[in-house]
Amino acid sequence: MNDQYMSMIVLAGLAVVMAGAAWLLMSAIFSGSSAAKRADQIVGGAERKRKLDTLVDKKKEGRRKQIEETLRQLEEDEKERKRRITLAVRLRRAGLSIDERQFYTFSAAVGMFLAFITYMLLADLDPTLRNLLAAGAGVVGFLGLPRWYISMLANKRQQKFLNDLPDAIDIMVRGLRSGLPVTDAMKVIATELPPPIGPEFIEVVEGQKIGISLEQGLERMYTRMPLPEVNFLAIVVAIQRQTGGNLSETLANLSRVLRDRKKMKQKVRAVSQEAKASAAIIGSLPFVIMGVISFLSPGYFNPLWTTKTGNIMVTASAIWMLIGVLVMRKIINFKF
Repeated sequence: MNDQYMSMIVLAGLAVVMAGAAWLLMSAIFSGSSAAKRADQIVGGAERKRKLDTLVDKKKEGRRKQIEETLRQLEEDEKERKRRITLAVRLRRAGLSIDERQFYTFSAAVGMFLAFITYMLLADLDPTLRNLLAAGAGVVGFLGLPRWYISMLANKRQQKFLNDLPDAIDIMVRGLRSGLPVTDAMKVIATELPPPIGPEFIEVVEGQKIGISLEQGLERMYTRMPLPEVNFLAIVVAIQRQTGGNLSETLANLSRVLRDRKKMKQKVRAVSQEAKASAAIIGSLPFVIMGVISFLSPGYFNPLWTTKTGNIMVTASAIWMLIGVLVMRKIINFKF
């Protein structure tokens, strides 16, 4: 009986030992398989991440190349635009509705009027010098004054446009954020803002009705308003149309940049006022002194007008005075 119990205990112990060994063996096998699977997952995950990073890099590279191509094309368009600035374009920039023939007629009338006035006022001069000065005044009246006038009108118009441009972009941003298309946002600008910015945006909106794209319309606006800020707007819209992105956020950033540029220009203008005042005093000083001396001694400067040597001195002094004024103007005018 005891032998039977002992045999059963030995058999049970052997069974337990064999079961434990089997369990250890199976655990080792399954754990090795899980480790292998985990390793495969890690390797596969790293490979997938590498492929995903490669695709993202390729997408970024393609976007960068597209932006570079857009900027290169805009630069080429800008060079071509500068080569083809005609008198008609200058008249449009000044906001004038006359054509080239009317402009040339007006210039000829101004030239003849200045030549006649100069010839009549310089009756005491040597006839040769008198004719030369009258001819010079006619040339200045025909080629100089009318073009200077339209340039002055264009600068004033551009300055007024520039003052209203950040407000116009803010209107576009609010319209886009409220769900309006770009064209409808521009219609709001065209109806709400005064000239010249309202009519300029009207031309962009009306151009789209006859097949002119938004990018082309903004390029034409830049031709009429050759301002860096308008070029910024055209570039932003062109890049967004080709590469995508949040246009309202981009335009909001552009509006902030334009306002910062405006503040900087005002600071530069304020700092340069002292230099401009000094240049004005220096430029007017010879004429003031001449007027005072002529008032105190009426015949003091007569030799300058009645003798050939005096005429040469007056001409040379006027040339040097003109050169000095141009140099001072170049120094105190900041372009940025």
